[in-house]
Amino acid sequence: MSDVLSLVNVRKNYQALRPLRVRRLTIGAGERIALSGLDAGAAEVLVNLVTGASVPDEGDVVVLGRSTVSIADGDEWLASLDRFGIVSPRAVLLDSATLLQNLAMPFTLDIDPVPADIASRATALAGEAGLVIDILTHPIARLTPEIRIRAHVVRAIALDPQLLILEHPTASLPETDRERLGKDVARIAEARSLATLIISEDAAFSAAAAHRTLVLNGATGELRSSRRWF
Repeated sequence: MSDVLSLVNVRKNYQALRPLRVRRLTIGAGERIALSGLDAGAAEVLVNLVTGASVPDEGDVVVLGRSTVSIADGDEWLASLDRFGIVSPRAVLLDSATLLQNLAMPFTLDIDPVPADIASRATALAGEAGLVIDILTHPIARLTPEIRIRAHVVRAIALDPQLLILEHPTASLPETDRERLGKDVARIAEARSLATLIISEDAAFSAAAAHRTLVLNGATGELRSSRRWF
């Protein structure tokens, strides 16, 4: 199994009591790893390291065989972002737009109206993510937190990434919705052979979504396997 993502002896200082440390983390093609032990600030730092938005103070982050420190300039970095699909509470949905318009945005900014071919692609992705067609014309501001997070999932997979990253995806969800979402994330990632990094403290979601769960020791950067949660 080839590694899609590898972090080795990584340390990154940020505005916290201690730096983010990761001794060794690898994710192979099609593998789904859930990682706990990171609060919101540390999760954001880790996502930025993985995507190359920032580089480590020590160690190496390698994505698809290439170190992030070798990215030459901003244009090359922007082009590299197509490799990632990111589900994050920091991502923005347009509350004044419909669900369909929001789902169309990875393909086009011309969303009023959504072109027919784009609408067809977005509708297919919505079905893949467990969204029913009847709500596509509803303003997204009126929809439930579960539907909104599924909209983020649709946008994350729209451009066929090679690594899916979910950053505390269930923070706003009722407990009753979490395991079902985790199973759907697993189904989507399995069908697309997506390497997946899940950063979450949600035991039920992670157990449903991931092949393996790991716990980060923030002081040492060591990762230990966690018994599968039930």
